[in-house]
Amino acid sequence: MSSPLAPSGSGPITDPAPLSLCAREPHVPADRLVAEMVPPPRFDSVRFSTYIPDPNQPSQTEAVGVLERFASGLDSGGSPGAGKRRLFGFGRAPKAPTGPRGVYLDGGYGVGKTHLLASLWHATPAEPALKAFGTFVELTNLVGALGFQQTVRTLSGHRLLCIDEFELDDPGDTVLVSTLLGKLVDAGVALAATSNTLPGKLGEGRFAAADFLREIQGLSAHFRALRIDGEDYRHRGLPEAPPPYSDEQVTRAAHATEGASLDAFSPLLEHLARVHPSRYGALTDGIKAVCLTGVHPVPDQSTALRLVVLADRLYDREVPVLASGLPFDQLFSDEMLNGGYRKKYFRAISRLTALARDAGSLAGPR
Repeated sequence: MSSPLAPSGSGPITDPAPLSLCAREPHVPADRLVAEMVPPPRFDSVRFSTYIPDPNQPSQTEAVGVLERFASGLDSGGSPGAGKRRLFGFGRAPKAPTGPRGVYLDGGYGVGKTHLLASLWHATPAEPALKAFGTFVELTNLVGALGFQQTVRTLSGHRLLCIDEFELDDPGDTVLVSTLLGKLVDAGVALAATSNTLPGKLGEGRFAAADFLREIQGLSAHFRALRIDGEDYRHRGLPEAPPPYSDEQVTRAAHATEGASLDAFSPLLEHLARVHPSRYGALTDGIKAVCLTGVHPVPDQSTALRLVVLADRLYDREVPVLASGLPFDQLFSDEMLNGGYRKKYFRAISRLTALARDAGSLAGPR
């Protein structure tokens, strides 16, 4: 087979062949799911001090102060393991701390809710093994892997559980997780969460605290809602999404970048249907850049939702995405962008656009 040609006939590509996401079929053991319930790599170093509030949005500054006080108050939440002793009916239950046992960050996408949620995790005075951080999907995957009772036992000794992107658009899983959280609150675990909007709630860029508190039913009294206003920080003063590169530029960059993957978009979408979304993080292990050729609109909602999960995992891991074909703001149809999952699609566009900017240096000048 002849080597692929470089742009403008500048010779064959001789660099080592890049990796392929389509060639990977990761298997993730349950113990890894538990061990990886920490803030993703993108948020390893974030702290309240590194959150830059928008000076035009005083609610952002106020939220930082409330969360700092909430974190410091968890130091009196009982000794490690007290929740487990209470769960199994022996030992004296810890004295319930004053104030709410949960906080809910209510704001549009891109206002820094995950930054603040991760900062809360880092600021809470407890060993990492006594704090858990994950998305709603990752939490439901944990329940699926361990079973409900084992998940309760595993998390009940924790000081804090942070849930990012609580998915109110899935009634069955919402009831499951709400029941789990009730058990954990009874065991003395503090909670923090952000959420997605319910289907049909079309407030532009807004999450609805009332919807969240209603869906978690009896737990609402345990949560204090913090409203965080603002525009998507990824677009504050930044240029529009960069135009796509050519297939040849993407291919050459993939060969020239150590640890890069190279896949055609259509086969990748087909491969995602064969890999459980709980494994998308493992799918990207060791990948330094994702190169895609022939990006086109996704054909249906199931495919679109899988792509959203992959975009989240790539964004969490700060993996740049270099692509040819259509720009990322044309991935989803108007029907999708006006439907019940619109928040997820706008978040995916925002995150993929940010990763596309990060990938600009890989391809060189246009």
